[in-house]
Amino acid sequence: MTEIYAWAAIGLIILASTAGDVLLAYSMKRVGDVGELWKQRGALAVLGRVLATPTFALGLAAMAIAFYSLLFGLSWGNLSLVVPASTSLTFVANAVAARIFLHERVSRRRWIAALLVGAGVILMAL
Repeated sequence: MTEIYAWAAIGLIILASTAGDVLLAYSMKRVGDVGELWKQRGALAVLGRVLATPTFALGLAAMAIAFYSLLFGLSWGNLSLVVPASTSLTFVANAVAARIFLHERVSRRRWIAALLVGAGVILMAL
């Protein structure tokens, strides 16, 4: 039964981490070039602009959920399963989410890598 809980935690880690990554990337694209803003107006301007972006707070919340899900997953499953499965499948989910939500171009090499990573997780889980 704890294996089911571990896989549920892995699933939540993947969803929350991917959502957090997408929201934070979207937020930072809206903020713009942080280095240039820092040079022109200083650190407080950068901090103010980042914190004024609503999706930034949502991204942080999603990353916090992913972190606490990792803690639960580690309490229910083996380290040798939970961490590799969650990080590997998050890589796959990030490639899909980057293409769908951020309209990024994902290269053929990255798609092949994502498929190989997914196959590796399947082999590991057997």
